[in-house]
Order: sequence, then structure tokens, then C-alpha cells
Amino acid sequence: MQGISDKTLAIHHDKLYAGYVAKKNEIGEKLRALSQGGDVSTANQSYSELRALMDGESFAVNGVYLHEWYFDVLGGDGAAAGALADALAAKYGSLENFLKYFSACGMAARGWVVLCWDTKDQALRVYTADAHNQGGIWGCMPIIVLDVYEHAYFIDYGSDRKAYIADYWKNLDWKKATELYEAAMK
Repeated sequence: MQGISDKTLAIHHDKLYAGYVAKKNEIGEKLRALSQGGDVSTANQSYSELRALMDGESFAVNGVYLHEWYFDVLGGDGAAAGALADALAAKYGSLENFLKYFSACGMAARGWVVLCWDTKDQALRVYTADAHNQGGIWGCMPIIVLDVYEHAYFIDYGSDRKAYIADYWKNLDWKKATELYEAAMK
């Protein structure tokens, strides 16, 4: 990949992502026990074991899913082509306008930028999230996901997030992104 090192990808995937998978599974086991006859009598909106687990579950599950979408569209040559590129050019006036806007969202967000298909509006949308369980819009199917947490780029770029985002586009697999787009519209 251009700019994004194997070391960064290994740490990002094999340690950080794997940690989210482990926590997702651990929380799932605890919730399964509670949902199948466990003691939920102390559940309340201020603090309870159930509330903490539910909050932790949304963070861990989204941590898994967002990272999977991020990794799924990496590994390409960055050559934009296909129905998704055409749809983005139509919506934003040009593909360059979309790339500029999405990249700016990457500079503005603290955690994630997501191009998705909004199943309610039947339209492409860009959303940002400062945390895994904050900012996602229900009914939206992710297509292009960019991780802008420092762990995604700091080893290779230091604090130069802008250079990381530019290289992200050079490594985007537009064919895979187009497949996600076409599946989301169904």
C-alpha cells in the first residue's frame, strides 16, 4: 500500500481490531446470560450492569464493524471507476468535489467518516462520528469508511492526518466500494 505501512496495518488489525472482537464476544456472553433468565432487577437509566453492558456492546460492536468496512475497501489502486464513482460525481458535481468534501470531513471528525446509503432517503450521505457508538445513523449502510483515529496513521504520518487521508484514496478499492454501494441500494 502507498504510505500505509504493513506495521501500521498489523497493529491496527491484529491488535486493536482483534481487541474489539474479543470485547464484543465477552459482552455478548454476559448479555446472553442476562437475557436468558439472569438478574436484571437493578436495571435503570443512571447506572446498572445491564446499562453498562448495553453501552459497551454498542461501542465494541461498532468498533468491529467500522474496522471491517475500513479494511474491506483498502488494498486497491485508487482508480475511481464504476457506478459509485458516477453516482458521487452526479451528487457532488464532480468526483473531485466529493473527495475534497469527504477528506475535509476526515479532518473535522475525531474518529470516523462514513459514506453510506441512507435507506430512508434513498440517497448517498456522508456522516462523521467522534466515537464508535456516536454519530451513526440507523438505516444507513456504510460503503466507504475512513478511520481517522490517530492509531490509524500516527506510526506512518505522525500528526499529518491530511497526508494519511490523501494516501487512503490512493489505496481505495473502488470495485469493492461499488459492490457495497450496489448491495446497499437493494
